[in-house]
Parts: sequence; structure tokens; C-alpha cells
Amino acid sequence: MDNNELSTEEMRIWNMWKGSFKRIFGRVIKEMSEHTGLSEGDFGVLDRLVQFGNGKLRQQELADSMDWDKSRLSHHLTRMEKRGLILRKPFDTDRGVQVIITSAGKATLDEALPIVSKAIRKYFLDQLTDQDIESITKLAERTTTRASSSCEDSPP
Repeated sequence: MDNNELSTEEMRIWNMWKGSFKRIFGRVIKEMSEHTGLSEGDFGVLDRLVQFGNGKLRQQELADSMDWDKSRLSHHLTRMEKRGLILRKPFDTDRGVQVIITSAGKATLDEALPIVSKAIRKYFLDQLTDQDIESITKLAERTTTRASSSCEDSPP
């Protein structure tokens, strides 16, 4: 078989992996959305503002952390700003925009976090054995390392 082709078994494993992740992730997002009204993107923005920026980040840093292009993030932030979850403020001294979580945004995130945690536990963590956790950890570390090194080896 050509190295550029996957066997039926390899494709089956890949599809199981993707499907399992999508089902679990979808259930977590559904529970969060039903209880808080936040979308996946809303939660991602609010969580990153708190986790990476202590409540505020440059808009470009936020876009990079979410792997979103500038336009997509800008449109999403406009909707969030209208709902009072964030505000944007141009920097005085240089170009760029700072995105700041509002008190309403922080309260909504605080409401969402236990719901997300409970759903992650229910749909994912409670299904795992200690051996599963060890295997997943090793796989994640190995694939992260390989992905990082292959990006560094690739020509620009």
C-alpha cells in the first residue's frame, strides 16, 4: 500500500477518534449553551480573556489563541459587545485593540465553568480508567511534540 493512503482499518480508527471527540464536545457545548446561552465561541473568548490575559488581551493575541482569522473574531466580538459580555478599547500609544471582559461577561463565565466541568466529567472523564488517562496523556504529549517539531522542520 502507498504510504499516502490509509487502510480500511486506519480510516476506521481515525473516524472513531473524530466521531467520539465530536460527540463528547457537542454534548458539553449543548449543556453549556442550554444553561447559559453562551456559544462555543463566546465561551472560548471569555475563558481566554481570563486564563491568558487576566481579563484583557490584544485582539490579535485573542485571534491567534483561538486560531480564528481577524475578520471572524471581529464579527464575533461585535455580537458579544452588543450583549455586554466584552468591550473593545483602542490602545492610546500604539495600533491595536484591547478586548476586555465586562463584569457581566465574567459573571456569565463563572456560571458556565461549573456546567462545563460537570459535563466534561460526565461525558468524558467518568468513562476513563487510570490506564485510559495514562494512554491519552502519552498520546497527546507524543502527537504535540511531533506536530511541533514537524512545523519547525517545514520550509516557510
